[in-house]
Amino acid sequence: MMWGYDYPAYWFGFMPAPLGMIITIFVLVFVFVWLMRLSFGGRHRGFRGRSALDVLDERFARGEIDKAEYEERRKILGR
Repeated sequence: MMWGYDYPAYWFGFMPAPLGMIITIFVLVFVFVWLMRLSFGGRHRGFRGRSALDVLDERFARGEIDKAEYEERRKILGR
């Protein structure tokens, strides 16, 4: 007796386990990326960090630039 080796469904009997692992890994990676994006305030800026306007606002707040220079640069940056 061949114990079902000639039965066509046997060849697909090994598929669910690896396929389940691949799906599980995909879901885990997706959830990890989603949680990382949420932890950065919902906005994804990539590796760029702060925007030019944020830096300009901080420089003005610290007193590094005066009001005239701040407004001029803000117009150039389009805000």
